[in-house]
Amino acid sequence: MNLSRKAPQVFFLLFLFLLVGCVNSKKKETKEIDTETKTDTKPFFKWSLAQWSLHKFVIEEQGDPFQFASMAKDMGFEGLEYVSGLYSKQIEVLGFDKTIDSLKTMSQLSGMSNVLIMVDGEGDLADPDEVKRNKAVENHKKWVDAAQKLGCHSIRVNTFGTNDPEIWKITVVDGLKKLSEYSATKNINVLCENHGWLSSDAPKLMDAIHQVNMPNCGTLPDFGNWCVKRKDGAQWGECEEVYPDKYEGIKMMLTAAKAVSAKSYDFDENGNETTLDYPRIIQLVKDSGYTGFIGVEYEGTRLSENEGILATKNLLLNSVMALK
Repeated sequence: MNLSRKAPQVFFLLFLFLLVGCVNSKKKETKEIDTETKTDTKPFFKWSLAQWSLHKFVIEEQGDPFQFASMAKDMGFEGLEYVSGLYSKQIEVLGFDKTIDSLKTMSQLSGMSNVLIMVDGEGDLADPDEVKRNKAVENHKKWVDAAQKLGCHSIRVNTFGTNDPEIWKITVVDGLKKLSEYSATKNINVLCENHGWLSSDAPKLMDAIHQVNMPNCGTLPDFGNWCVKRKDGAQWGECEEVYPDKYEGIKMMLTAAKAVSAKSYDFDENGNETTLDYPRIIQLVKDSGYTGFIGVEYEGTRLSENEGILATKNLLLNSVMALK
């Protein structure tokens, strides 16, 4: 046998064999994911994935956050909810604008919709110090511009400020109004999540939203996140006081909701969330008339991130089937 003449044919056949194997493996993986979430009931909402569900992949495993769009696509999602802090290294290396351009390109290649950006680390819009509060407003403007470039409809902001309700009700309105006025020029919404402290006290948060009184200032109700006071006054850590009625809180926040976060922590043997009544919450969402994106946000530790994401997605589907 003349190996020199046969080598190109051999290498070509080997390439085809490997290529078919990869494609079949990918199809099998996708088929397995689809099988886990298949249902005949069509949800009243659209599917998005909150990137915080994959924060261990990025932070602990040093995974590439630019893979977010393709990973979400493979798990059957339509929309993307970015977390600004997961791109700090990319922004440092590439610069802010090139990072945002790359996100736009990756989402387009995967055929995904960009929904919102959860902005962290840019200051507190309810800071009692007016100088710091105004600085936070300025810091957020580039993320408003980024949201517009990506085609998102909103950014999510932080409004911890202070646990003094008399001070907070003044400072939070001031910060939100200033940023919402700028965001309105870009057709971007500014959303408050129940993210701890007084932002998780639904009546106080809703009073602030009403005081701002701008159509682009709304809420992002999270199924979890109802801790209003933590040990030693910390923003995160051991919780000492929880808002007493999270279901009533969700119902109140849904009146101004422009996005919804389906938080999950763990599941029992029947696939139900161990701390949250999902069918009851989904009924509240449906009754509110909300039909936008619901973002899956798995924050547990027992399951892997992918397993937790799919378990949350399945629970949402089962909850839709239980609707009245």
